Amino acid sequence: MDFLEIEIVDDGDEIHLELLPDSRHANLYSMTHGGVLTTMADTAMGAKCLVLGKRVVTVSLTINFMHPIMTGTRIKTEACVLHDGHKTMVCECRLVDGNGKLCAKADATFFVIGFLGEENS
Repeated sequence: MDFLEIEIVDDGDEIHLELLPDSRHANLYSMTHGGVLTTMADTAMGAKCLVLGKRVVTVSLTINFMHPIMTGTRIKTEACVLHDGHKTMVCECRLVDGNGKLCAKADATFFVIGFLGEENS
């Protein structure tokens, strides 16, 4: 998060991750690199699991890129939990630009390795 300079933003209703990408986040075409977007999505979904008191690791993650996000265009995550199981969790994350346009969507399955407050589960 610090290395990529991803911000945690609390808008009062939800907490989102946001980034204003520059040339350090870009591929050869001045588009935000897919790895940066994937990192944002994975982190946002993992944080949603943590809010529910579960420590998780990613089992699988799929991301679809619909529209390029050029450098200088603010990116925001919108993550939600679809399945809150005892052993696994399933989440999705939308990555939108400053106008709310859907640019990428990720889905992931997480394995629950423990619960907040537990020592080394």
